[in-house]
Amino acid sequence: MLAAILFDLDGTIANTDPIHYQVWREMLIAYDMDIDETFYKFHISGRTNPQILEDFLPQLSPEEGAKFADEKEALFREKAKTILKPLSGFLELIAWTDTHQLKRALVTNAPRLNVQFVLEVLEIKEVFHTVVIAENEIAAKPNPAPYQVALNNLGITAEQAIALEDSPSGIRSAVGAGIRTIGVTTTQESIVLQSFGAFMTVPDFTDLQLWTLLNSSVQEDVACLDS
Repeated sequence: MLAAILFDLDGTIANTDPIHYQVWREMLIAYDMDIDETFYKFHISGRTNPQILEDFLPQLSPEEGAKFADEKEALFREKAKTILKPLSGFLELIAWTDTHQLKRALVTNAPRLNVQFVLEVLEIKEVFHTVVIAENEIAAKPNPAPYQVALNNLGITAEQAIALEDSPSGIRSAVGAGIRTIGVTTTQESIVLQSFGAFMTVPDFTDLQLWTLLNSSVQEDVACLDS
């Protein structure tokens, strides 16, 4: 029985990656690193700032790394505040979950200030029954822990949920928690997301394949209750 949909934030609810890419490129230029979109897609997208800085700026002290990350995210919020919008079909999907009385969770590697910022800008602060921010948990994606916390908070099993994710680390996290996961191809090719375990991919939330799956899932649940 489908009881909940679990959403990633960056690249899933809103296509923030073009903004993050621009900011990372600007910040890393000062360290003689001129990254391109391919580098960003495969080495930065979907990961936490500490993970990224450990790999590419290991010379920074913990204090310097924290300062770099704070400046990077502040620049992201400045650039994003006037252009951010939800992915096509997202608001319709939220309305559909209300109609069918499904729970909703947000599960993200994004820093807390960014999560608050995006939810406010998109006017969806009250949408989620639980919000799991990886920096508050024992491990971030790709570890399954954030999704396991979300399942526990909602009081459901993995079999009762569907996750929506755009990054390899997010796919690995959700699949590792035993959740059926749909890949959203805002940041990666379909074949890449499928290789990490996505059973289906969609470009956004208007995709007919997605709606066919969701409607069939709730119809099957109704049929089981009636039988």
